Amino acid sequence: MNRVLDLMVAAFALVLTSPLLAICAIAIKRDSRGPVLYRQCRVGQHGKPFDLFKLRTMVVGAESMGAGLYIEDRDSRITRVGRILRRFSLDELPNLFNVIRGDLAIVGPRPTVQAQVDLYTAHQRRRLEARPGITGWAQVNGRTSLSWPERIELDVWYVDNRSLLLDVRILARTVKLLVTGHGLYSTDLRQGWDER
Repeated sequence: MNRVLDLMVAAFALVLTSPLLAICAIAIKRDSRGPVLYRQCRVGQHGKPFDLFKLRTMVVGAESMGAGLYIEDRDSRITRVGRILRRFSLDELPNLFNVIRGDLAIVGPRPTVQAQVDLYTAHQRRRLEARPGITGWAQVNGRTSLSWPERIELDVWYVDNRSLLLDVRILARTVKLLVTGHGLYSTDLRQGWDER
C-alpha cells in the first residue's frame, strides 16, 4: 500500500480501536506493575532505527530474564493479561502510531532488532529495502513456526513482488491468522527471536 493509504487505514483503525486500547491499558495496569506501553528499538527501512510501540505483555525487565529476546508459548514472563493480548495480537495495536509516524507500513516485513540485522548476509539485507509492516508475507506463511532464514527469504520475496493486490491478500490472511491463532509462537528457541 502507498503512504497515503497506510495513513488512512491507520487513522481509521486507531479511532475504531481506541475504546479497546483503553480497556487493554486498564487491564495491564491492574494485572502487573509497570508501564502500559513497551518500547523497543527496531531497525526500519534502509537500516534506520526507530522505537516500536506495543502494549506490554511481559513482566518488567523480561529481556534480562530467562531466554532474553527469545519467547516461548508458555513463557512464564508473560503476564495473565499479556497472554490474552498476544493471543489476539492486541498488543500490536500501538503499532498504528508507528504507521502514523512513518516508521511502519500496514504491510511489510516485521521490523527486527539490530542484533539480528548484524547477522544478515548481503542478500538478506534486501529485506530492509521495504518499509517494515505490522503484518507481512512471512507472518501469514508460518510466522514463528518457520526458521529465521525461511522468514527472511519470504520477506525478500515480498520486497521483489509487492503490490496492492498482494497487500490485500496478506491482510485477508492476517485476519484468518488472528482468528485461528495458528503459528503465533515458536516452540524451538533456535528458530526465531521475540517479536513482542
